[in-house]
Amino acid sequence: MKKRLVTSALPYVNNIPHLGNLTQVLSADVFARFCRSKGYETLYVCGTDEYGTATETRALQQGVTPQELCDYYHVIHKDIYKWFNINFDYFGRTSTPHQTEIVQHLFKEVDERGYINEATIEQLYCPHCERFLADRFVEGTCPNCGHDHARGDQCDECQTLLEPTELINPKCSVCGTTPIVKSTKHLYLDLPKILPLLETWMEEASVRGFWAKNAVQVTKSWIRDGLKERAITRDLKWGIPVPKEGYENKVFYVWFDAPIGYLSITSYAVEDWKRWWMSPDDTELFQFIGKDNIPFHTVIFPATLLASGEKWTMLHHMSSTEYLNYEGGKFSKSNGIGIFGNDVMDTGIPADVWRFYMFYNRPEKSDVTFTWLDFEEKVNGELIGNLSNLVNRTLTFVNRFYDGKIPEGELDMDLVAQIKEKEDEIDSLFEAAGERNALRTIFLLSSIGNKSFQDGEPWKTRNEDPAKAASLLRTLVYLIRDLGILIEPYMPTASKSILSFVKRDNDNWSNLNSYEGISELGEISLLFEKLDHDRILDLKEKYSGSQDERENKTENTVSKKQTENKSGDNKKMAKVEELSMAEDFAARVKLVVSKIVNVEKHPEGDKLYILTLKTDEEEERTIVSSIVPYYTAEELLNQNIVLISNLKPAKFRGVKSCGMLLAASAQDDEDHSTCEVIFAPQFEVGTILLPEGTSAPEEKQFFIKGSKFFDMPLYTEDGDVKVDGKVIKAGEVSLTVKKYINGAVG
Repeated sequence: MKKRLVTSALPYVNNIPHLGNLTQVLSADVFARFCRSKGYETLYVCGTDEYGTATETRALQQGVTPQELCDYYHVIHKDIYKWFNINFDYFGRTSTPHQTEIVQHLFKEVDERGYINEATIEQLYCPHCERFLADRFVEGTCPNCGHDHARGDQCDECQTLLEPTELINPKCSVCGTTPIVKSTKHLYLDLPKILPLLETWMEEASVRGFWAKNAVQVTKSWIRDGLKERAITRDLKWGIPVPKEGYENKVFYVWFDAPIGYLSITSYAVEDWKRWWMSPDDTELFQFIGKDNIPFHTVIFPATLLASGEKWTMLHHMSSTEYLNYEGGKFSKSNGIGIFGNDVMDTGIPADVWRFYMFYNRPEKSDVTFTWLDFEEKVNGELIGNLSNLVNRTLTFVNRFYDGKIPEGELDMDLVAQIKEKEDEIDSLFEAAGERNALRTIFLLSSIGNKSFQDGEPWKTRNEDPAKAASLLRTLVYLIRDLGILIEPYMPTASKSILSFVKRDNDNWSNLNSYEGISELGEISLLFEKLDHDRILDLKEKYSGSQDERENKTENTVSKKQTENKSGDNKKMAKVEELSMAEDFAARVKLVVSKIVNVEKHPEGDKLYILTLKTDEEEERTIVSSIVPYYTAEELLNQNIVLISNLKPAKFRGVKSCGMLLAASAQDDEDHSTCEVIFAPQFEVGTILLPEGTSAPEEKQFFIKGSKFFDMPLYTEDGDVKVDGKVIKAGEVSLTVKKYINGAVG
């Protein structure tokens, strides 16, 4: 049995984490708890990510040193995670001597093997602050979408990765001065040179480790768009010094050093940290992150380890979630939108209740929105009306009519069979880190118990057929014990209570589906209190708007003036968030019916076709598609297909691909072994397809990156191709599939 090394994305230290940030830390905690209960040797490490531009900028704004800022927020993070009952083996930080030592060691190994290049570049320089402006020290207008407050590293509006010099009307984010351009030297990780190592590793690891679908898609998109040399140094003071002559006044870019924090934090957790990180034959690495962090964990960090030439424990399973949104909008640390960890602690609602809801709605395959009314409904309906109800009604009945003694007799074998079937399913889901479905299956098992109690009518059969009543109740008591074990990863406090009710405090995964050892009940109490509707409405009002706006509210009410007095940023964000995903899709993605007029095999790729297309343009298009295993050239020639016309061009083994065709696959096809090219004979060549109820934008559409396209998932439902519940069509004619009528589209 291999050891299991578990990490969650290191939370950035310069603010208080909100529920969306907490998703990853909690997800890793749930999986680590499962692994420990099942008997795996498990190590779960995490910590605050402390270096980088954002920390230095925030410290300047607050008039403190970066170290003082990190010390302050590190304590806040630890307190919030402790309140949430997150059971780290070690929670550390990246601003440590061990981090410096390991980062510098890895850099030297990669450099000596020829994977580090040097280049002089033009960079923005603030004459007022007298410093080069690294990424987040610059704000301006995004050249891709026109958003007014893009940062120098990324536009949060369209998710485009940027260089500071690409911004329109750039300003120093500290003093507001317009910067000038000056030359400066930097070091680069040669990703194109590392690519063969990376591709070989990824093709095997992503299948063997059953990576989340979005992890595979985003990683392939990065590779498809063409890996470029990536800067690993910055002109900052707060960071790890670069151990190379000529770079004494520079530090490592945070995205080079941050993932290495997993190693250095482990070195504080255990004395022999290399037993975990340099032992790939008997250690499996499970990483839990949000989709915005995927490339750094599947491309940058693995590339660094591979380029070092050393024998590292590499990523086994990547569990990458989609976004958790808030009341129809987006969580935002920078804008203070959402409910934050300290807010949750102040609600008076127990941590287990929050943990339940976070995983009942975990955004595993699509974005999920937290709403207060849904929170109330799920807690009162499932947590209390289902699980708590089964525990209370069964154990109270045994206490009342059997003096707390477990009835002797035969087991209800039909119920036992149902229990075993569901518990096997739950175990399989956990092994694949399917935490949402595992929890929902646990609650389905609880529902089976409730139905058995109701249908068995023990209040009648205890007199009319005592043996039948005893059989049912005995089996249900053991089911409740099993539920106490099964929910421990999600709700450790409730689990402890349930196991104490049946006097089996030390039971774990190995005790599931065993039916001995319980003779009497302990003291019983209610697991949870019902959420009051008026209280939920009060909380919804209290945590509306931004953190700054909340501070300006009076104790009991908010004036109309305060509600309407939003900043330009918030107005812009509100305007964007009024768009549905279907409308956003129509604005960003151009789908054009195109005809395949030539098909040839790629000379350098066994799975690749080079397709020539007739589109709505004067010149023909060329795309590269990996569909050789599924279609012959004859089956494709002269067929109408659907082209993503404005996908950013990329090279596939030397051939430039200007777009991508749409294809469907079977539902939950994690192995990517199914493919149905979506043929469109019902449309004329050049037809523009849109989600129903939307219209094509008047302005020109910019190129869209593959990662952004996959953020707006297409799928098939009853044969129709849809996005956000809207059928893709032209006029009254719908885009349809024949084979995978309920599945994914990409």
